[in-house]
Order: sequence, then structure tokens, then C-alpha cells
Amino acid sequence: MANKMVYYFGKTKTEGKGKAKDLLGGKGLNLAEMTSIGLPVPPGFTITTEVCDQYYQAGEQLPSGLMDEVGKAVKKLEKELSKKFGDNDNPLLVSVRSGAAVSMPGMMNTILNLGLNDAATEGLAKATKNERFAYDAYRRLINMFGDVVMGMDHHMFEKAFDKIKKKYKVEDDTEVPAEGLKELCEAYKDVFRKHTGEDFPQDPFAQLELAIKAVFGSWNTERAVKYREIENIRHLVGTAVNVQSMVYGNMGEDSGTGVAFTRNPNTGENKFYGEFLINAQGEDVVAGIRTPQPVAEMPKWNRAIHKQLLEIKKTLEDHYTEMQDIEFTIERGELFMLQTRTGKRTGIAAVKIACDLVKEGLIDEKEAVMRVPPNALTQLLLPSFKTTARNAAEVLCKGINASPGAAVGQLAFTAEEARERKDAGESIILVRRETSPEDVDGMSAAVGILTSTGGATSHAAVVARGWGKCCVAGAGDVHIDEKTKKIKVNGKTLGPKDTISLDGTTGEVMLGSVETQEPKLSGDFAKLMKWADQYRTLAVRTNADSPADSKRARDFGAEGIGLCRTEHMFFEPERIIHMRSMILATDEDARRGALAKLLPFQRKDFEGIFKAMNGLHVTVRLLDPPLHEFLPHDNAAQKEVAGEIGVKPGEVKKRTAALHEANPMLGHRGCRLSITYPEILEMQVRAITEAAINCAKKKIKAHPEIMIPLVGTFQELALLRKKAEETIAATKAAKKFDGDLDIAIGTMIEIPRACLTADEVAEHADFFSFGTNDLTQMTFGYSRDDVGGFLPDYINEEILDNDPFQSLDQTGVGQLVEMGVEKGRSTKKSLKVGICGEHGGDPSSIDFCHRVGLNYVSCSPFRVPIARLAAAQAAIRNA
Repeated sequence: MANKMVYYFGKTKTEGKGKAKDLLGGKGLNLAEMTSIGLPVPPGFTITTEVCDQYYQAGEQLPSGLMDEVGKAVKKLEKELSKKFGDNDNPLLVSVRSGAAVSMPGMMNTILNLGLNDAATEGLAKATKNERFAYDAYRRLINMFGDVVMGMDHHMFEKAFDKIKKKYKVEDDTEVPAEGLKELCEAYKDVFRKHTGEDFPQDPFAQLELAIKAVFGSWNTERAVKYREIENIRHLVGTAVNVQSMVYGNMGEDSGTGVAFTRNPNTGENKFYGEFLINAQGEDVVAGIRTPQPVAEMPKWNRAIHKQLLEIKKTLEDHYTEMQDIEFTIERGELFMLQTRTGKRTGIAAVKIACDLVKEGLIDEKEAVMRVPPNALTQLLLPSFKTTARNAAEVLCKGINASPGAAVGQLAFTAEEARERKDAGESIILVRRETSPEDVDGMSAAVGILTSTGGATSHAAVVARGWGKCCVAGAGDVHIDEKTKKIKVNGKTLGPKDTISLDGTTGEVMLGSVETQEPKLSGDFAKLMKWADQYRTLAVRTNADSPADSKRARDFGAEGIGLCRTEHMFFEPERIIHMRSMILATDEDARRGALAKLLPFQRKDFEGIFKAMNGLHVTVRLLDPPLHEFLPHDNAAQKEVAGEIGVKPGEVKKRTAALHEANPMLGHRGCRLSITYPEILEMQVRAITEAAINCAKKKIKAHPEIMIPLVGTFQELALLRKKAEETIAATKAAKKFDGDLDIAIGTMIEIPRACLTADEVAEHADFFSFGTNDLTQMTFGYSRDDVGGFLPDYINEEILDNDPFQSLDQTGVGQLVEMGVEKGRSTKKSLKVGICGEHGGDPSSIDFCHRVGLNYVSCSPFRVPIARLAAAQAAIRNA
């Protein structure tokens, strides 16, 4: 028997309850769930995601038998509602919506009032005794059908509507009388005919079949593919189609529609939060065409409906134990629920909601840890505007605080412009009248989003909030001229070169660049981190090269330093001159003389870092990059260096040319430098040892770990370990220090051969630290500096799931890591193993590190809380 393609939901029968979200999509499953718990849901049916997959496999053809199953479901609807689909007297009308397993807001517009035609519209007018409502419903169908199914430009219909509004001397859609809407329907049909070459279809079943195809077709539109790419949504077979009987929010002043969240999605506060429009249909709210009213004002309009919504809020949260995003319609004073789904929220809100739900007894601490996406914590760690700076700033206007944060950037007026300028290194604020799904790439590129219409549940707000982007919506004082690329706001005209600052927490738009400040972390954040630390088994260290970064990371909960890049310590003016002197030296004595001048700087840096990390381990990587990186390559700079050092410019040029390598990342760097120039290793190890001795004398507990980079053979490590041990012993003797310094010596595993021979390498190592940035580069044979030319194509074609430099390739590179761990511990059972590439801050990579038994991950200071939470989730998930 073929798989069931259509699942009905209604009072008479609910077939989808308990089915998989992958089958029915999130919307379809939740419609079945809401129906089953007794909420007022208009009945309907869901066509599965599997049918979408079959549609594409058949060359964009509906599978045989589908429309027969759809016909049977329509008959159930007709029986339940005592209306007939296609009837000319009292027609059954439906909405058609997409709904994938993962929420993709706004990726396809809804089609409302499907089933209307010329005759049925007259019948609907008589049946409802509301001619204006009937023709308003019909013009919406023609518009949406033309836009969504036939691919027409929405503005074609807007032009026709503007002519009608001008004729009747009105501004708002709701002010156009019934006679005007009749004329508008005829005008819309003319527009439809002109641009499609055919009449608007009068057969309701033909409309339905075309709409179903359009929903499936929307799955692979450019904007949907781009959204999935940005959100890293992969391996879904397609979208479901939800066909639901219509209820009408546009039947007069006792009707309306709204979108709401059961809690505030910006702050997490346990207050019903949302917006509604009187005498409107649902798309009016999310499209930002009219600015809606907050639901807090609903009791003035209809106290009973507001009370019922609050009761439904509790029912939904008790059922789903989660904050919900809902859509509802009021038809002549009666409330209907059209959708519920887990609400997108800011990182701040995610943390508060998780902690509050524990307090309320709806979830436990373990579930709270799993509820917060680790990357969402980034929003809590981002800067806000300094109070003194914001008080001095010129506020241009105020809109709706749609998504919190502080954003400073120059104006861009289209998605394409925003992407181009962002890629060119600019910080951009995307300014639009309202955003649509076509804008998602530009929204992703922008640091902030400003719209002149729409509200807290508009497309701009929902997408920005989900991505942690600052957004101010509904700033009505902002008048945008996209053609001239200018905005006018309260007497000022601004263009692409002008900078504005957005405060997504207050809704203020300020002129110029307003100074920001570091965040202060909330009590809920600390509580969540405490819970995370109870569950995780991986330690979390940081990559830090200065005392300031070390302190910041420790404040964020770092348990040591997993990577201190010593080369970062040489670039300040008073240091780089000695570094260049060392490189340009023609003999060992001259090199040692230059290194002796660098030693005090290194020692001071290490003392500061050891002090900041008092009691915690600090892994110091010896000099890694090739020497040419410290030398200038243009003639003017070479001449300047020659003057500083006291050599002829020709000598600098000659040495720079001698150091040139065809492939420097695979050349004379890492441990190879220390073998050729052991005096470099000696200076660095001496600086580490002297710093540790000085700290010991000050009762500061220093735990240095010397990491030798780029080892490919055990012989390299054996030779350099011996040299390091001799230097430590000589330094202690010179300083007359006989205490225990606890200096471990290990290596950075970043060459595939080191993984393959890790059992031999481990004989000479106290620890391994996987440098997965270089290991990825060498395993794939990709240069991470040049990968941008082809990597986007690889991801689009699904040759790769994601950028392997951002998220660890667990199949190939991961296999080498796992082999390195197993082989290393076969030699030394208690070998300490960590990861210090930037993958150490990526949640998916952290999950892998947990599974293969690493001791710690190390990441940049700002990603430490993310790593702590991800490590906890990995421990819970893999328990």
C-alpha cells in the first residue's frame, strides 16, 4: 500500500496527532496537536513533506492519487462545516500554507480565500450579508494567487489599488467602499490576464491543485535556499502543505487578526506579547502593510477575547512546556487559532525563559540547559551603547524595539547592496520600507535592520530576532527613497555614506556613530552557566595572547589557556624592530643579541598572563609563522626598516627575497624554525621559565605548558623537547631556583602524519593539542586564505555541508583526530588531549570532541560561555 499522503484534522477526526514533525512539518503537526487538546482550530488537512520529495523526483509533477486523497479530505471538511467547496451560494473557502519541519518564516506567502470565483463571491456576499467583505476576500485571493502561484510582481496589483483609492479619495484599504472593491476585483482580473495571458481560474479545484504545486515549488526558490543556507538547515526532504478552512478577520469592526508570543521574545518576560489588527486578514500583520496595535490594548476593543487568549497561552505552555508563537483570527467576536510553533527569541530571552520555566516547574535544569542554543549566548556578550554617549547622541526618531542590541553602520537600501558592501568590509544598516523573504541575504549581511512600517511581529522583526540582529521596525518618521538612495527623517536627509546607530532595545534611531560598552551579564546567565558546568565533562580553555584577554576569558569562565600565540607579541613598534633585527642578522651572535632584547618583553607578557590565570594551566605555543611575515615587502617600508636597524636597504630587500617561499604555510615555520635557529626556542623557553620563577616568588601559581608546533615526526619533538628541558634547567640554575615549576612539554597536532604516528609522538609529549585549522587545511588540501573562490559553490551543491574551517569535518579530519587520540593514549594512557583551533568554539565540533574523549576545548574569550554550554549539551545528549 502506498504511503498515506493526506492527514485530516478536525472535530470529527484528527489523524496527525503524534506523527513525526519531519512528515507533517511543524505547522501541520501543531495544528493536529492544538485540535486534539480542544483549542478552537478551523479544520483542514496536511499534505506530507514526502509528497514534496516525490513532486521533485517526478520532475515537478504531483504524484498520482494525490488529488483523489485531497478530494476525500475536502469532502470531510464539507461535512464538518456544512458548506461545499465550489458552491455558489455559501462556499467553503480555504487557506493554503507551506510548513517545513524547521520553521522558515516568510519563505512562502500564504494564499487566503481559495475557492472564490465570480459567482461564489456574489453568493458569499448574500450568505454573510456583507458585500464589502466578500469582494475584499476576492481581491485578496486574486492578488495572492497572482503573486504566489503565477509569480507576478505584487506591485502590479498595488498600482491598480492606488487608482481605486485615488478615485474614492481614501488612503487606507479599509476605507474603500464595496462598490470600489467590486471595481478593484475587475481591475485585478485585468492585471492577471495581462501578465499571465490567461483568465483568473474559476474552477476551485484547479485553483487548489495549482496552489499545492506552488507551495512545493516554493521549497527551491532562491530565497528559501538562501535562508536554509544561512540557517544551516539541511537534509530536509521538503515542505508540507496545510489546507485549512477559512475564518475571516476582515468581516467588520468586530473581527480581526493577530500574531503573538506567549512571552516577550526580546526580554523573556512572562507577559503576553504581540499585535493585532481590527478588520484585517493575517497577512496584513506580518507583511507590515498597516502598523498594528499591541495586544495589551485589546481589552479596550474586546475584553472577552483577550481573556480567552490568556487562557490559551497557559494551555499551550502547559502542553508544550515552551514559549509559543501563535497566529489567531477573530471572526465576528469568535476566536480561532491558526498556528502555534516554538517562538523565535533573542539570546537574552532564551536564557530568561529557560530559567523561568524551571522556576515554574514546567522543565528541569537539564532540559533548561538543552533549550538555549549555544550561539544565542553571543547576544548576551555583545556591546550596548554607553549611557553618556547615548545621552549626548541626536535621536532622529523612535520606532518599535523589534530585536535588541546596538548596531552602528552606514545605510544600504537593497539586499544586494548590503551584501556587496559587507563583503567589502563595511558595517551596514539595511533600510527598507518593509522586508520580505527576498531580503534575507542582505539582512544576514547587515549589522542592523531599520524599517519604516511593520511591527514587532513583522518579517523584519521575526527574522532579525532569530538571527540575533538588532532591528528597529515601524519607524514611521523615516521616509525612504530607494531610487535616490536617501532617507528623510525629521528634517534631515541621509545617504549611503552616512552613519546611524540603532538601539534595538529602546527603538531609537540616532545620528552618527554612538560609542558602545561591554555587557554586564545577568543573574539568569550565571544560573544557566552554573547548571551547564554541573553537566559538562569537557574543560573549556581560551585562546589568549595578552593579560587583558586572559582576564576577560577567565571572567567568562575559562579554565586555562589552550593557545597563547607568541607571534602576536612581537608586532608593537618597540618590539618589531628587534624581531626584524633578529631575522636580518647574518650570524648566530647577532641573532642572539636581538633575541636578548626581545626576552624582557616576552617575560613581562608571560608574567601578566600567568598572573591573570593564577592556578590555571597556560599553553604557550612557540613561534609558528614563517619569518617573512615579520618583514615589510614594499620598497618604502624596507628603506625605513633599514634606517632603524642601521643596514643598507639592499640588505633588507635581499633577506626578504631569500626568505620568500612558494608555499609558506608548508615551508620554514613551526618546529622547523626551532631546529634551524634553536636560539629562538631558547629565548622563548627562558622567558617562560623566568616568568614562572618570578610568579612563584610572588606566590602566584603558574602552570606553563610549552607547545611545540607543526610536528610531523617524533624525531622533531624528541630533539626540541631535549633542547627545551636543557633550557629550563639552565635558567633555573642561573636564577638559583630549586623549586618545582611544573612545566609540561607537548605538541600541536596539525599535520596528518602526526595523527598517523601519534603513538610514536606521544612517547615524547606530555600533552597533545589539535590545531584543527591547519589540520583541516592539510587534510582537504584547501588554502583557508583562498577557499572563498569555490567554497560557496561546494556548499550550494551540497558537496560539503558547511565550511570545514568553521565547523569541524567530523568524517575526514575528525577521523584523524580520533586516530591521534587513540594512538597517543595507547602509548600514554593518561595523555591530556585538547583542541585549540577555532573549532573549539563551535557547538557541533564540541559535541564531536566530547564523543572522542578529549579533555578540553579552547576558543576565543567571547566564545567561552558558548563552549561551556555546548559541552554541557554534548554530555547530556551523549549520556
